[in-house]
Amino acid sequence: MKDPQYDNGEVQYDEAYLRRLLVDEEIEAFREHFLVLHPYDQAQFYEKVGPDIRQTIYRFLSPQEMSNIFEAIELDDDEYEGFLNEMDTAYGAAMLSFMYTDDAVDVLNELDNEQRESYLEMMDSETVDEINELLAYEEYTAGSIMTTEYVSILETSTVRSAMAVLRKEAPNAETIYYIFVVNDNHLLTGVISLRDLIIAGEDTLIRDIMSERVVSVKLTDDQEGIAQIMKDYNFLAIPVVNEARELQGIITVDDIIDVIDEEAEDDYSKLAGISDMDDIDAGPLRAAGKRLPWLIILLILGMFTANLIGHFEETLDKVALLAVFIPLISGTSGNSGTQALAVAVRGIATGEIGGQSKLKLVMRELCTGLIMGLVSGAVVVGIIFVWMHQLIIGLLVGAAICCSILVATLAGSFIPLLMHKLGIDPAVASGPFITTLNDVTSILIYLGLATTFLSQIM
Repeated sequence: MKDPQYDNGEVQYDEAYLRRLLVDEEIEAFREHFLVLHPYDQAQFYEKVGPDIRQTIYRFLSPQEMSNIFEAIELDDDEYEGFLNEMDTAYGAAMLSFMYTDDAVDVLNELDNEQRESYLEMMDSETVDEINELLAYEEYTAGSIMTTEYVSILETSTVRSAMAVLRKEAPNAETIYYIFVVNDNHLLTGVISLRDLIIAGEDTLIRDIMSERVVSVKLTDDQEGIAQIMKDYNFLAIPVVNEARELQGIITVDDIIDVIDEEAEDDYSKLAGISDMDDIDAGPLRAAGKRLPWLIILLILGMFTANLIGHFEETLDKVALLAVFIPLISGTSGNSGTQALAVAVRGIATGEIGGQSKLKLVMRELCTGLIMGLVSGAVVVGIIFVWMHQLIIGLLVGAAICCSILVATLAGSFIPLLMHKLGIDPAVASGPFITTLNDVTSILIYLGLATTFLSQIM
């Protein structure tokens, strides 16, 4: 088999050949061709093959080699248990021991207490202590996603002694591009890059060349805020300290990429009115179970809209033509509200909106809504006049669309900002909720205007 080739950024390797080597149990040939692949490609192959073939992989690869695959694999949270159950418990425990602590904790967090304890009982005490320390932190905080495999050096060290520490600790560290500097009390005092360490004179003291301006996060800081800091500063790693500023661990960029994906998926779920993103392989009952709660809530809110229309039954009876334009008005206002919502939620998520920029956003969306409303209203008036030769109806529908778009745009931008101010996730102000709210307001505006000017319409 040829070495892996890359075509348009995608790796090309002979999957069928690797399968055949496993079926034929040609261990040496399989290891020779499989272990040269990038861990991501190894993980993709491992996930694709069935449980029977994976049993052979467990025999052909050591727990340490398997740990590299498990660190690179991209599974849904509830899938880890299934893959671990395929392995012998001792093999699985050994594999978890070789993984970086934060990655092992991510896997163990998906198991029930009994399973977790069965793996921990087979690990050495030092590894168990490190894992239990991270397991104790609240989920989605810095403490829960940090790794304790990092290199730190004393500020009183020389470059020569620091390099000796680095050579000793680097094989077990998750990253060495940043080396964090501490004092005798293990308080974080500085940071030095690997580049600066290499080019410095051997007898130079670390405190003379380190940067004292260190951006750090606390153990209880939320992971979403940490992701924003690392994005703003383009960090590859960021130190985590306790209240006394003692260095506890570091968060690396690969973990933050996972956080960004997780938060984006969570926000998209809320914007879509789904409690959790559906796994494409999930069954219809499970998928329906995730979507139904939100759908039922929106259905109840929709009943309020229907009841509101009932209050204008007399107006609709007298001018039945008005009912034709209800979907048009509610749909247009819902679309404009969702657009404003997307802008506001994105601005909050990226940190672009803060302080006076909130007022600026609301005023901009207000003016935008007014412009869109006037243009849309004028277009509708023209279409209805040409189509039905009904100028009064056209003016009524046009005015309703103009007012509805203005209100919907204002609500779509203001509600997320208000929820953010109250400490509520702004993504909860999801598209379906904004749409339902706009349905109510647009129908109220439309039929309210129609009732007010009923004598002119008839």
